[in-house]
Amino acid sequence: MTSPENRPATAPIGGLGVIETAGIEIIAESERTAKPRDLIWPWFAANVSVFGMSYGSYLIGFGISFVQATVVAVIGIVISFLLCGLVAIAGKRGSVPTMVLSRAAFGVHGQKVPGVVSWLTSIGWETVLAISAVLATATVFDVLGIASGTAVTVIAAILIAALIVGASVLGYHTIMRMQSILTWATGAMTILFMILTIPHIDWQAVVSMPHGSPQAMIGALVMVMTGFGLGWINIAADWSRYQKRSASDGSIVLWNTVGGAAAPVVLVIFGLLLAGSDPALNEAIGGDPIGALISILPLWALIPFWLVAVLTLVSGAVLGIYSSGLTLISLGIRIPRPAAAAIDGLILTAGTIWVAFFATSFIGPFQSFLITLGVPIAAWAGILIADVLSRRAAYDERALFDPTGRYGAFDWTSLITMAVASVLGWGLVLNSDADAAPWNNWQGYLLDAFGLTDTNWASSNIGVLLALVLGFAVTVVARRGTIRRQERGA
Repeated sequence: MTSPENRPATAPIGGLGVIETAGIEIIAESERTAKPRDLIWPWFAANVSVFGMSYGSYLIGFGISFVQATVVAVIGIVISFLLCGLVAIAGKRGSVPTMVLSRAAFGVHGQKVPGVVSWLTSIGWETVLAISAVLATATVFDVLGIASGTAVTVIAAILIAALIVGASVLGYHTIMRMQSILTWATGAMTILFMILTIPHIDWQAVVSMPHGSPQAMIGALVMVMTGFGLGWINIAADWSRYQKRSASDGSIVLWNTVGGAAAPVVLVIFGLLLAGSDPALNEAIGGDPIGALISILPLWALIPFWLVAVLTLVSGAVLGIYSSGLTLISLGIRIPRPAAAAIDGLILTAGTIWVAFFATSFIGPFQSFLITLGVPIAAWAGILIADVLSRRAAYDERALFDPTGRYGAFDWTSLITMAVASVLGWGLVLNSDADAAPWNNWQGYLLDAFGLTDTNWASSNIGVLLALVLGFAVTVVARRGTIRRQERGA
């Protein structure tokens, strides 16, 4: 019996039915009708969430000024989604999900190593988004005096998980239609939110925030990159695999970057203005990001904005569940794609309930999670981006499913590069919240060796950038000959 990696069938997407049945199979040419500008819908809708404003508070936590934080936000968000756009090129060229395309760089079986990390990252992200929606629901209902307590949290967790899993099970076409609608609706409501909260901005307090060190800016930059583009980069090609082969690479990068970065840039800067104006709001965001922001609205606006906030968070989680299901199948789990999405949905529900009831802090574990998985994901991204940019010919799509084909079973150069870059990267990042996330206190083991422990560099999390750059540089040099041999079919 053949395993999924050995099943290179070209499959229709199920566009005539309600539920998309295709998993990691090659997308049929007749189904590849999307245009580059279509990429704006999933990326914009998933990133227009009010949750983006909470990053203003997180950036202030690094002890940097408004101007410094603004520079960090713009650079980090745009560059991180630009990297997503580069990975998205592979989707057009290869007609399969991101984690299957990565087999060209890591080998058909070797890809399971970054595949596991990718799956954990997607599960973590979608759970964070679901938790934010649940906490926001509990806060708004409590403020309105409608209901409060355990029952509200449990019911909210179940209903929100049901929404996320339901849309994910239906698949690509449903998600694309849903995201196009949500883009306009949530975008308009978010603008209204900003108009209503402008009176809360204290310009004098904002401009008086003291400047921080360059190392603090780098730490903030790393958090922004891992929290935005690098948090999505492992699924970037999942949405571009429906693009026409004639689509321009530059257009795919452009629309992916614009769709992903446009809203967060505005939202984070506005979040900086709100958090910098109100120390109490800034502190409240750490425990309940969405609920804290919505609570500054007039009472009449709470329900509509709660709905918008929940829908935008659900929108982002849907992308994560859909892609984590594809990743699960790529690891060799032989189940239909809708079943894979449902399994991940159960994990999401359990994780959401656990954090909502037992975690004492939100931002501490969240930042720790971002940095820990951000290191190997950054290393993998550097390797894959270098692989994509080094290729001149289209992928041999069937060889992506055949360990005896041109991409082989294991690419030890890529696997060793990812391992070394991850080990070095983890050694140069620091768990910034040891009390809330004590399970990550093992990191930073190289800081002493480099004399960085008692310096500002200790909290800069430079290890994430190191892993990204090292993965890219080594691949460009060490795998050039391998890529040329693969393209010749050797």
